[in-house]
Amino acid sequence: MQLKVEICGVNTSELSVLKNDRTMERLGKSQQGSRNARNELIQGNLRLVLSVVQRFANRGEPMDDLFQVGCIGLIKAIDHFDLEQGVRFSTYAVPMIIGEIRRYLRDNSAIRVSRSMRDNAYRALTAKEKLTREKLREPTIDEIARELGMKKEDVVFALDAISDPISLYEPVFQDGGETVCVMDQVRDSRSTDESWLDNILMKQAVTELSDREKRILALRFYDGRTQMDVAKEIGISQAQVSRLEKGVIEKIKKNL
Repeated sequence: MQLKVEICGVNTSELSVLKNDRTMERLGKSQQGSRNARNELIQGNLRLVLSVVQRFANRGEPMDDLFQVGCIGLIKAIDHFDLEQGVRFSTYAVPMIIGEIRRYLRDNSAIRVSRSMRDNAYRALTAKEKLTREKLREPTIDEIARELGMKKEDVVFALDAISDPISLYEPVFQDGGETVCVMDQVRDSRSTDESWLDNILMKQAVTELSDREKRILALRFYDGRTQMDVAKEIGISQAQVSRLEKGVIEKIKKNL
């Protein structure tokens, strides 16, 4: 027995599914102006909308709102589908529904993006939808850039700027009791507590050096100068530079 789960007043356990042959026949009638066929297509594909909406269930938005937005994407797919391309309706409809939901989430995001960047992003999204309808597949960044007359890098930056944020604690893999989160995959192994502490200790050790010792370190290890070059600049022998350099390094090691 299926549990009754209502979204927007619709009992999801009772949603019907149109067969592909029936869908194609109804699409033809709908595009000829039949409102009954159009309504049947909408009702017969609500389960498709539901399956897409469930992907966004953890975004903090009410499921009723996401379901309504997904239905808008479904209606757009019905109105723009090209029967002559010979592909399944769901192949075309799913990206349209996802795109509509993502647009809604971006518009309601707490993260603010500059107006010019947002304008570029919406131009790119519009071009992407147009090319998707024409090619019945998701276009590449190169194709979108050519359509807009923009640089590929500008298209990437614009789309990234309005992409949905992801929590660092969002699980990406789970095996038994062990869960791998986003933060486990993007963390910087160099910026650990240990390296942060080492940097502090190094700065403290350098402050205890004399001005000449600091200068030798800077010339040798920051400027990449040879011991002979350092000797000429400071006015001492190369042997003295070598001895001072070793002494400075030993002093730093001792302080660390």
